[in-house]
Amino acid sequence: MRFELFIAARYLRAKRRQAVIGVITAISVIGVAAGVASLIIALAITNGMRRDLQEKLVGSTAHILLMRISGDGIRDWRPLLARLRALPHVTAAAPGLYEEVLISRNAKSAGALINGIVPVDQRSVSGILQTIQQGSAEPLDTPPAARDASTEQTTPPIVIGQDLAQTIGAQVGDTILVTSPQGELTPLGLVPKYQRYTVAGIFNSGFYQYDSSYTFIRLADAQRLFSEPDLISAISFKVDDMDRANVIAHQIEQAAGPGYQSTNWMEQNRELFRALRLEQVVTFIILALIVCVAALNILIALTMMVMEKTRDIAVLMSFGVRVDQVRRIFLLQGLLISTIGTALGLVLGFGLSWLGGHYRFIHLDASVYSIDYLPFAPRLIDAVIVAAVSLGVSLLATLYPSSSAAKVLPAEALRYE
Repeated sequence: MRFELFIAARYLRAKRRQAVIGVITAISVIGVAAGVASLIIALAITNGMRRDLQEKLVGSTAHILLMRISGDGIRDWRPLLARLRALPHVTAAAPGLYEEVLISRNAKSAGALINGIVPVDQRSVSGILQTIQQGSAEPLDTPPAARDASTEQTTPPIVIGQDLAQTIGAQVGDTILVTSPQGELTPLGLVPKYQRYTVAGIFNSGFYQYDSSYTFIRLADAQRLFSEPDLISAISFKVDDMDRANVIAHQIEQAAGPGYQSTNWMEQNRELFRALRLEQVVTFIILALIVCVAALNILIALTMMVMEKTRDIAVLMSFGVRVDQVRRIFLLQGLLISTIGTALGLVLGFGLSWLGGHYRFIHLDASVYSIDYLPFAPRLIDAVIVAAVSLGVSLLATLYPSSSAAKVLPAEALRYE
């Protein structure tokens, strides 16, 4: 052990005439530990929120969406779909017809987005049909024309979200009414068009926006409901690198030709992830103030230590200890306090984050936060950044007392001893 480190460690363990210095030192260690643990937990929560939201968004929706600029849908879409499906980086593509509708059962109703899909293609670009908890999506796999007339259901099948099912009080096997705003023109005027469907399955993606408004029916049934034969609203794509979705989306848009525009999952949720990043920065700054307060305690403790050890410093200097060595003794003493507090804070922060992520004992309102529990995702890089900030702030706090110790004059300090 180096001489300076040995003396610094002895000063921390030695009994003092003024017990208050020991109390302040203990408070400094606890303060640093509390600040570091708070930072680790806060960063773990924001990372967990971003991770879970991203996984649910990407898992429940396509990476890229291609549609007409005019908004009137895509006709003769089969050749276009086959051509775009063969593009580089495109792993899957699926047609879809989307429209806002009113879904009701008895006296309860709610607005929803109906999705006319080809189930085989939809499963290749989105995993939302794999989250069905009640019933099944298998009835969607059978085309209407291929169904046996003897077993033909009176109403076509539909798959709805769990929160939507709770809102309208629907269960698997119930019949619900879907009303389309695109009505039919009659002598009495425009009459809304409606169709009854049988609930075949209820999914729970864990993302409130989808579970409360998304519904799925067969593409042919949607085209019949909206009186739009052989029309789709958009083509969904899954790509091999979702982090390059914006670049690949531009390539798909160029391959589709003029009159088309694309969007991707990053553009659709840009404000959400920007808000999460801003929240992370603000949380880091606010909680870092705890470490700054602890650093002030370190400054006070070392300053009082220098005042108490003035005679010892003079004796050491009279034995030939250099000024820079005296300065390093108190620098190392402050770093020891900070290191102990930082280590305790990292252990406490990662421990509590693991418990929170493993047992999910903090529940949230899914209608507000889009997820129903508070996620924790601690990262090693966050631990490195927090530790560097903690040690750096503590090092700054030791500069003044260590400089004061180095300015002690041996003759003056020992004059009256």
